[in-house]
Amino acid sequence: MTTLALLFLSNIFMTIAWYGHLKFGKAWPLWKVILISWGIALIEYCLAVPANRYGFGRFSGFQLKVMQEAVTLTVFIGFAVLVLRERISWNYLASFLLLLGAVALAFRK
Repeated sequence: MTTLALLFLSNIFMTIAWYGHLKFGKAWPLWKVILISWGIALIEYCLAVPANRYGFGRFSGFQLKVMQEAVTLTVFIGFAVLVLRERISWNYLASFLLLLGAVALAFRK
């Protein structure tokens, strides 16, 4: 559970670092957006590295990566809908469900 919680937290920071400027920093010069994003991404790394370290052994490297991608999309869907005010269409939902199927397949013994 620690691994999953840390992955969710790290992805919240990474999503803000990568996409937050699309909503909040449109008037900022690119150099400023990059510096602020790197500062936010530092927090993401401080959470992602321990998540992978704690998880490795209990999960394989492949499982950690697949889990990471599912968490990334879950966080991004929330961000896109709530912050960017984008609508989720059937094809985005279907692709997300296929990814969840990939996660289930990766964890199958």
